[in-house]
Amino acid sequence: MINRRTFSKALGLGPGAAAASFTGLGRAQSASAADRVEPVTATPPVTPGPHTAFAEPKQVRAGLLDVGYAELGPAHGPAVICLHGWPYDIHSYVDVAPLLASQGYRVIVPYLRGHGTTRFLSERTFRNAQQSAIALDVIALMDALKIDRAVLAGFDWGSRTADIIAALWPERCKALVSVSGYLVTSLEANLKPLAPEAEHTWWYQYYFATERGRLALEDKTLRHELTRLVWDTVSPTWDFDDATFERTAAAFDNPDYAAIVIHNYRWRLSLADGERRYDALEKRLAARPTIAVPALTLDPERDPFTAPGDGASYRDRFTGRYEHRTLAGIGHNLPQEAPTAFAQAVIDVDRL
Repeated sequence: MINRRTFSKALGLGPGAAAASFTGLGRAQSASAADRVEPVTATPPVTPGPHTAFAEPKQVRAGLLDVGYAELGPAHGPAVICLHGWPYDIHSYVDVAPLLASQGYRVIVPYLRGHGTTRFLSERTFRNAQQSAIALDVIALMDALKIDRAVLAGFDWGSRTADIIAALWPERCKALVSVSGYLVTSLEANLKPLAPEAEHTWWYQYYFATERGRLALEDKTLRHELTRLVWDTVSPTWDFDDATFERTAAAFDNPDYAAIVIHNYRWRLSLADGERRYDALEKRLAARPTIAVPALTLDPERDPFTAPGDGASYRDRFTGRYEHRTLAGIGHNLPQEAPTAFAQAVIDVDRL
């Protein structure tokens, strides 16, 4: 049903363009040479992409949430769940999802808790954004949509969530695409200072640790300016327009947005407590569990958070069939900046 040749034809891309597209593939790593799947599609510039919006989001009750999500593709196709990060929303996949749907995949793109049309079912539920809680949201969504297994693909918060599911519930994860590799949070490691330049990159995390930061995130004007600044900083080569940002920024008007974002970053620094119901899962995650499902990791070269070493720093966390790619000239919001490369990674990892 799905193969790389038909995918290339659907995009109108020839093999010559493909050969020049994935700079950094000469450094690709895999568990064995037999595991490697060579990509053949190009990475076209998206400024903005050919698609600007999803249809009206669907809603489904799942676990603690009424989850808003976009769905494209045939209802009985192999499932792919695409997970966004911060400060982003489902529009990070506005070009990726149609590409995958055109190849027969059922593509699900949910708003994470605190974003867009996703709402808590109860006002009494603690607005918790620790990593295991968000991962369980996705498991609950899969249950609600009757999806037993899916290819999980994400960046930023989405990578972390997909990594956790692949590590703790591998029976639910057919394969994994993870931008920036292994992002499971270690609270112990986060207590240690980084090099000053790296600390500078994380400025907003420390800002959110203050009351000033919380108030700024609750103020619509300041929130808008802050998140736009992050976009400009972490995607230095992406020539997006104001309309592209505004479509995503609308998701930040969720009434729980500030509480979720603040808790997430304070929890990472051990400045906010999680909930005891997640303690057992967090204990397992503290041990840095390996991921055995087929995995393809993507490093965006121009993302200031990308670790040096072309994936070497997290290679030992992936013990199954594996490939790594570095995308030259691409920043933090990789799926929206390089949708063809991201979609191709999903197709390729599904064949590992």
